[in-house]
Amino acid sequence: MAGQSRKWMILIATTWIQAFTGTNFDFSSYSSTLKSVLEISQVQLNYLSVASDMGKAFGWCSGVFLVWMPVWVVLFMATFMGLVGYGLQWLVIQKLIVLPYFLVFLLCLLAGCSICWFNTVCYVLCIRNFQTNRAFALSLSISFNGVSAALYTLIANAINSDNDTLYLFLNALVPLFASTLALMPILRQPPSQQLSADATRHYSFIFLILNILAVITGLYLLLLNSLSSTALKARILFTGAMILLFLPLCLPGIVYARKWANRTIHTRFHFDLLSFNSVDVYDDPELHKELIGSDQSNGLNGCSFSATHKVGCLGKVMEKDRLKMLGEEHTARLLVRKWDFWLYYLAYFCGGTIGLVYSNNLGQIAQSLGYYSKLSSLITLYSTCSFFGRLLSAAPDFLRDKVYFARTGWLAVAVVPTPIAFFLLIASGGEAVLRASTGLIALSSGFVFSAAVSITSELFGPNSAGINHNILITNIPIGSLLYGLLAALVYDDHAGSSSQESLLHEATVCMGRQCYMQTFIWWACISVLGLISSFVLFLRTRLAYDCFERSRSTTQFS
Repeated sequence: MAGQSRKWMILIATTWIQAFTGTNFDFSSYSSTLKSVLEISQVQLNYLSVASDMGKAFGWCSGVFLVWMPVWVVLFMATFMGLVGYGLQWLVIQKLIVLPYFLVFLLCLLAGCSICWFNTVCYVLCIRNFQTNRAFALSLSISFNGVSAALYTLIANAINSDNDTLYLFLNALVPLFASTLALMPILRQPPSQQLSADATRHYSFIFLILNILAVITGLYLLLLNSLSSTALKARILFTGAMILLFLPLCLPGIVYARKWANRTIHTRFHFDLLSFNSVDVYDDPELHKELIGSDQSNGLNGCSFSATHKVGCLGKVMEKDRLKMLGEEHTARLLVRKWDFWLYYLAYFCGGTIGLVYSNNLGQIAQSLGYYSKLSSLITLYSTCSFFGRLLSAAPDFLRDKVYFARTGWLAVAVVPTPIAFFLLIASGGEAVLRASTGLIALSSGFVFSAAVSITSELFGPNSAGINHNILITNIPIGSLLYGLLAALVYDDHAGSSSQESLLHEATVCMGRQCYMQTFIWWACISVLGLISSFVLFLRTRLAYDCFERSRSTTQFS
């Protein structure tokens, strides 16, 4: 039982790490000041945000280090990279040191790499300690990465709400404190052990409690953050947020009281284990192997993939090289030859990544529309809505027996709000529309980022998921470069030609709706393409999902 308690302590520790290391979300808070101090154009500023996103291209390095080094060593290597990357940027923005633009670019790259390393550490801890509840543990841990900007806003307001450069200072130091706090649970990792059916039911119940607490935390940050106008109020609200983050520490007591919970709670409410099982084949490799063997020997349990009822070009697109079952392992070479992978890549590229680029440009968007004074509340809104989007990615697993739907179908539904949001921004530049659009984009992209880990393992094999997912997320730095460059070129063009052009320490500032109007039009069209790709992916994979679900039901009830 002590080992089970330590597992929950590790999960809580990963939520702390994620909550304080999503430092890329607050880039908009200081981007305008950084642009002014460095005296650079919007295009050059975009390259700095791209450098931060390029850190994901080096995420595989953390996986290699984890093979040869303890988790805590890799954790503090990530902390050191963030300390140097953000710390030196803070010295630059404070004008205490002077660095050329190229070195600042490298510092942004180093800082972005630290975020990816933190994420990898959390993924590994969740996977090692929750083998049969992997999807729930990952979803919960990843979700807390979305509240970072809201927490940093509270901390900054508690110290000095008028100092935008404070975010860089916090980005350098706060992850160090969070990592030190999480060190003890990580050092006391329990040995791997097989769970009994009773323990699994307790785990299901505790995950439900954790998700409820997470929703309360998100609502707290979303609804009350706007009240942090003074330092005293911000300190009180931050204290409340910390209490909510530490509240799950009561979980070891719940684990120890499992007999009481089984006697009083499970017998009253009849929690059904099947309601909390995940469709992710990565979570149950034995079931996966059994189902593959059953499918191969029984002709996929009668599932038909015949194209006889499909005619014309649409039929060819729907049937060509179609996945026949979930969980089949794909090497990198085979992966890049699959139509389904490129549909998936395009859906992520045009649906999720574009939301991240929007957040990177949120500072300039708010400034051009005349709402720069509302920037901190907009960043908090994006952060918490991204948190809820990530948390909602667990919905397919919780609702599986009641509303079964292929996870790729959930992905297509999740992409829908993004084009709607951009069309709203095209139609109006009002504050209410800006807030609504920011919330919709954050919800959509947050869901995509979190759900992608499970989708990759389901479609292209659990054993190859680590490599295949790193191939998938190469779209993030590419999208950050292309979408951000498009926005920057339009911005600088209007800043240079507009009569409303102003100078801020020789850095051009564009004011008015025209600064981003063309960008929103392009982004809206691109997100529609992402929606189409995700819908076609769903149509091509739904039979494989249906077949797997029927096989799972037959196996579990036989």
